[in-house]
Amino acid sequence: MEDNKYSVESAEALANEALRLPISEAVPVYEQLLATFPTAAKYWKQYVEAHMAVNNDDATKQIFSRCLLNCLQIPLWRCYINFIRKANEKKGLEGQEETRKAFDFMLGYVGSDIASGPVWTEYINFLKSLPAQTAQEESQRMIAVRKVYQKAIVTPTHHVEQHWRDYENFENSVSRPLAKGLLSEYQPKYNSARAVYRERKKYVDEIDWNLLAMPPSGSLKAITCEELQWTAWKRFLAFEKENPQRIDTASANKRISFTYEQCLMYLYHYPDIWYDYATWHAKSGSIDSAIKVYQRSLKALPDCALLRYAYAELEESRGAIQAAKKVYESLLGDGANATALSHIQFIRFLRRTEGVEAARKYFLDARKSPNCTYHVFVAYATMAFCMDKDAKIAHNVFEVGLKRFMHEPGYILEYADFLSRLNDDRNIRALFERALSSLPPEESVEVWKRFSQFEQTYGDLASMLKVEQRRKEALARTGEDGASALQNSLQDVVSRYSFMDLWPCSSRELDHLSRQDWLSSNANKKVEKSTLGNDADKSPVQMSNSNISSKVIYPDTSRMVVYDPRQKPGLTTTALPSTASTLPSSNALSLTIGGVPPVPNAVPKPLPPALAAFIASLPAAEGPFPDVDYVLSICLQSTIPMGEPGKLATQPQAAPASSDVSGSSKSHLFKPRDRQHGKRKDADRQDDDESSTVQSQPLPKDAFKIRQLRKARVGAGGAPSGAASGAAAASYGSVQTASASYGSGFSGEQSGSFG
Repeated sequence: MEDNKYSVESAEALANEALRLPISEAVPVYEQLLATFPTAAKYWKQYVEAHMAVNNDDATKQIFSRCLLNCLQIPLWRCYINFIRKANEKKGLEGQEETRKAFDFMLGYVGSDIASGPVWTEYINFLKSLPAQTAQEESQRMIAVRKVYQKAIVTPTHHVEQHWRDYENFENSVSRPLAKGLLSEYQPKYNSARAVYRERKKYVDEIDWNLLAMPPSGSLKAITCEELQWTAWKRFLAFEKENPQRIDTASANKRISFTYEQCLMYLYHYPDIWYDYATWHAKSGSIDSAIKVYQRSLKALPDCALLRYAYAELEESRGAIQAAKKVYESLLGDGANATALSHIQFIRFLRRTEGVEAARKYFLDARKSPNCTYHVFVAYATMAFCMDKDAKIAHNVFEVGLKRFMHEPGYILEYADFLSRLNDDRNIRALFERALSSLPPEESVEVWKRFSQFEQTYGDLASMLKVEQRRKEALARTGEDGASALQNSLQDVVSRYSFMDLWPCSSRELDHLSRQDWLSSNANKKVEKSTLGNDADKSPVQMSNSNISSKVIYPDTSRMVVYDPRQKPGLTTTALPSTASTLPSSNALSLTIGGVPPVPNAVPKPLPPALAAFIASLPAAEGPFPDVDYVLSICLQSTIPMGEPGKLATQPQAAPASSDVSGSSKSHLFKPRDRQHGKRKDADRQDDDESSTVQSQPLPKDAFKIRQLRKARVGAGGAPSGAASGAAAASYGSVQTASASYGSGFSGEQSGSFG
């Protein structure tokens, strides 16, 4: 049940269940629901309406006192004003005064809401309905109505334009001469409110006003919605803080505070919103309001230590030491469950506010806590050394802690740093020796490293080399440096003769040394048979990439694509191999997107024009697809006659080639028309081959060369001279002009006249 505590479905189920129950049985259900969602105005409204339905006035008032100030939502507040009006409608003048006060109270809290227009209208109508027995009472009533109108027309709400029209009619009905001056005075203010309303509406429309206040889940499904709402509220708050209407500071701050309160109805479990709200109050000079916000935040998020530290910081900054101390004590609790950090921060607080003795006394008690870690000893010793200038006490604290935390490498290193500040090299060496004799080898890596650095800085050459050798022997047993840990490396020299960010070699040399060390440490590792089998088909570049350390991630160069600005968005064109020696494997990335074949016209640009035209004419196929990368690589490695370099690309026949090949009239372009139905199929294939050969070569431009070509073809294949000449002429015509009509002029009998 705890997992579903903040479930929207469970909350709606409880709310629907409560509607069906009598009020006496529904109360526990409502209390359970509102304990989980204390800022859910719609559930409070449902709860209070259930009491109002059975005339439980006392219970209704109690519920309103619990929810109104924390749920600044118009429907809930309108429910409240309806209850007040109903309760006072039979009380005469006294009841009317109570209702008027309730309206003022309501508009004081939610009057700046963008949806508060109907409330302003209802209040105005209520004032107009009040009886006026004398002229003085009538005058007072008109003055009261005018004041409410003047507030309504300068409030950016959905009904601001309607309020202005009603105000114009009201003033004109009272006194036209007076109306002219008042309207001219308030016209600029109204225009400003209307402009701000239009801007504010853009921010309000981004907010989900039906959202329940739930803790940030961080799940992949909900994180987008949560972040969008958080961002929308932050933008809305920033807009209000800019005071776009340029109203007075008090009114602007009231409007900003109202926006924060509304934000907390939905982001109730977000500590950064509470902190931002309190900080804004403090910067605005209202420290008391900031403290109240922190107090509310601790009730909303009792386990948030961040808000407690921020609250204590605010109290301490204004001099309320005892109040800040109470906040720290609330962090410590009974002491048994206090964290090490809370102990440390309280020691520092006592040192700042009550002096050295108070801090020392608390440290002596804190070190007995079961949750006291070595961090508490380090913090107090450092404070005694740096703030109290007492090296002796700090040394004693470190020594006492060493008996308890000898197994903690972090404590050893902090103690070594302290001794380094004292320039006590003898005790530093003794500390390292004591620690390394008790620490397990696998936990001593950082201690050995610090010991080596110490000797490199303060020791002589003999001690430096000795510690290095001992370190290698110790780490070799743990397998930290692999099988080559005992071997000498130039990296050792780099380590000994570098300082801070100064290196005795270039970055390129350092990379080279690191690479060599890695290769050396992995030279003797066994390789699995499956790995050896897969590596047999790899190129040297792929082999080198597959052996790279797992700590370094390299891109898969076999899948890289050359950027082409002409490439259509949404299509993926695989880069073609640049050499014939490296073929992509059978599982290479194909020219498909999500299993859908690509558009036939999306042909890779590096292809020859003839092959590109052929691929573009292929229809979409259904069924299994071949490995397109592999087929294209084979085609690129094959020798395809392209004619003389540079000529074919400059002629305009490449464009119609694709349409001609795919069209129904391609027969007369590639071979002569055969009128004899009994001709052999071999002759057809021969004609096709000959016509394709003619197309792949540059054709002559004069009649004499065409006649010579015709004679040569007649002698070689025995084809009729007219047909051969017609085929050549047709091909020539299509190549030279890319025009079907021009090609037909050289076919048939006309080509025979050249002979």
